[in-house]
Amino acid sequence: MEKSALLEFTSRCTSLRVFKQIQTQLISRHLLRDDSVVDKVVTFFGKSADFASYSCVFLHTILPSLSSYPYNTLLSSYAVCDKPRATILVYRTFLSNGFPPDTYTFPPLFKACGKFSGIGEGKQIHGSVTKMGFLSDVYVQNSLLHFYGSCGNLESACKVFDEMPVRDVVSWTGVISGFSRIGLYKEALRMFLKMDVEANLATYICALVASGRVGWLRLGQGIHGLIMKKAYLFSLEIGNALIDMYVKCEQLCDAKRVFGELKTKDKVSWNSMISGLVQCKKPNEAVELFFSLMQTSSGVKPDGHILTSVLSACASLGAVEYGRWVHEYVVRAGIKWDTHIGTAVVDMYAKCGCIETALEVFNGIRIKNVYTWNALLGGLAIHGHGHESLRYFEKMVKLGFKPNEVTFLAVLNACCHTGLVDEGRRYFYKMITGEYNLSPKLEHYGCLIDMLCRAGLLDEALELVKAMPVKPDVLICGAILSACKSRETLTELPKEILDKFLEMEFEDSGVYVLLSNIFAANRRWNDVAKIRRLMKVKGISKVPGSSAIDVN
Repeated sequence: MEKSALLEFTSRCTSLRVFKQIQTQLISRHLLRDDSVVDKVVTFFGKSADFASYSCVFLHTILPSLSSYPYNTLLSSYAVCDKPRATILVYRTFLSNGFPPDTYTFPPLFKACGKFSGIGEGKQIHGSVTKMGFLSDVYVQNSLLHFYGSCGNLESACKVFDEMPVRDVVSWTGVISGFSRIGLYKEALRMFLKMDVEANLATYICALVASGRVGWLRLGQGIHGLIMKKAYLFSLEIGNALIDMYVKCEQLCDAKRVFGELKTKDKVSWNSMISGLVQCKKPNEAVELFFSLMQTSSGVKPDGHILTSVLSACASLGAVEYGRWVHEYVVRAGIKWDTHIGTAVVDMYAKCGCIETALEVFNGIRIKNVYTWNALLGGLAIHGHGHESLRYFEKMVKLGFKPNEVTFLAVLNACCHTGLVDEGRRYFYKMITGEYNLSPKLEHYGCLIDMLCRAGLLDEALELVKAMPVKPDVLICGAILSACKSRETLTELPKEILDKFLEMEFEDSGVYVLLSNIFAANRRWNDVAKIRRLMKVKGISKVPGSSAIDVN
């Protein structure tokens, strides 16, 4: 059999059993000293980590006098496979077989350790690198820095960075991406602003993502301007990062402009734009954009991320027919039904009031998380199924799920809408004490105060307003004022409560009118005049009452 044919067979081979047959032919023809043959064999072994053990035996027994190149190539292949731990096992076997590492050996090892968060293995290799005297190599230093950054060990990453005598753009990008990876976006941007070398594509993407997360619009716009001056840098990845930055900064016009200017769009582009519209409370536009995607011939098929965002938009709109179509599309297109999509479907049906369907989908989800339970509990609560919501909460706890702040908000909502005052107090106490020890947010206080006001317990509600560590919002103010009006006790509000309300700004004319009436009842005429002036300055006027009916 000719050498060219054997090379072709080796290239196409995917089975170790078949390779062993090819190997017999290679040995009989004395071809294993040929560099091109060795390259093909190493490429075959690198196709799967399942071949790792045999590759070690093969290289040691068949090709004992090879240079380091084939060994390093194999390590590089395993470092990017789905079983990166194999890289470390193969390296240790190579060492025991007498393999002498060089500067090209260690970057794939650090890369593999970063992929499976092998901080212990990485530190051991760091020690070996130091002993062997390879730590002065910038290529090794950068890979070590990226390893620590990938594992979230920024202290060690910064130590490596600070000790580097020469830093290139890869060094800077490594430490910037490391800060971003653990959510320290401001630190990442401060490092970006300190850079003394020209940034590259990856650096700009990291900086744009960080700018969006912390809302540093001006910096994001500045980076956009720099990129536009260097047209060669603009790419689909940069475009996607710009869209993400602008939507996170709630600059939808700019995000739409960048999205429209992209010559090609991928799933990330569509998802960034659709999810951004949902986050910016534009669910109508999100649904419209999704259906425009379905009508394009771009070849982009919506994935789970896009569909989850669309289902969220349908839930916000109460657009159950659109949501049902998306649900059916998920089934029809054979998209993997995971916990995220299942939770989004439950949330959509529950918020749209289709409780039976929501329960049916919920019961069909094999692996649930706390967000799945929250979606069901919240839907039951807002649609008057308070007792059911509390029953499912108790079931959730018995099954070992740990409630979070959103869970308790749904539970308090259930108690509020069902008039279960004692239960509401009990669940609030459970939330803030040792059992769960969660810090209540303004929404939790608002829910509890609304529940007390609905039950006519105004005095208790007022005590809670005084005691809570955050300022009341418009909803709390409205609940208190409405309770006062229903009891016709306009003069009972304490002065400190009225003063707190006066400091707040509202957009609802009803709250201003109620507040004005209470100030009048307390003979605080200057404050009445102030309320009227505020309404005039803001252009808020009392809306006349009206009714509407459908006429066939």
